[in-house]
Amino acid sequence: MRTYLAADTVQEAVAAMADGARPVAGGTDLVVAARQGKKPMPPGLVGIHRIPGLDTLVETEAGLELGALVSHAAVVSHGSVRSSYTALADASALVGSHATRAQGTIGGNVMNASPAMDTDAPLLCLGASAVLASTGGERTADLADLWTGPGTTSATPEELLVSIHVPQPTGATGSAYVRLQYRRQMEIAVVGAAALVTLQNDAIARCAIAITALAPVIHRVPAAENALAGSSGEPAAIDSAAQAAAEAARPIDDVRASAAYRRAM
Repeated sequence: MRTYLAADTVQEAVAAMADGARPVAGGTDLVVAARQGKKPMPPGLVGIHRIPGLDTLVETEAGLELGALVSHAAVVSHGSVRSSYTALADASALVGSHATRAQGTIGGNVMNASPAMDTDAPLLCLGASAVLASTGGERTADLADLWTGPGTTSATPEELLVSIHVPQPTGATGSAYVRLQYRRQMEIAVVGAAALVTLQNDAIARCAIAITALAPVIHRVPAAENALAGSSGEPAAIDSAAQAAAEAARPIDDVRASAAYRRAM
């Protein structure tokens, strides 16, 4: 027998999760996967869409506080995100279709833990962390420590993602996300990459690079970052960073591309 509860508070939601329920909000992954026969619908669901505060995007001096229910459409339309956290806006604009971006949530994207998800390489480069709640309280986890494999995280079944903190970029910092896909909408990345660069005195003082759909989890590439750090972004440094990113890739063959093609891209 399937059960469903619409929670009004975080405490009510995590109590239901402690009893075995799975949280649902936009449902753009859960419902589609069940309809396509990829994963069965869980026997117990707890809706978190009524919980106050989970759908708010707040900008502070410390950075962004993204509630787990903030939609991709809300991220894209936020002026400060587009100007100061550009890679995140780039990625959110590419998620699914207009309908998917209106319903799909940033929290659902993070906890889905797909190696091909778009928003998480930017979040990783931006130094984001996740706040997880349970009946025992809250804890904060770096995203690099949260994802453990395709579709799996280090969160326990009783933990609910409630927010994501993104630190305020400092100095002359810019970021971007690009991906290769076969059509403009309703597609996931064949490969993708995010980069964040901070300039000082016309040189790259700090760099973060993360790759998408090229390993079991999205991850940064320190060798590529080191190839750019201290340089002026000259072609030789960029070529070295690109080579390092390709060498760090551990792609697979699947219906969208071969491993060799992914590594070349």
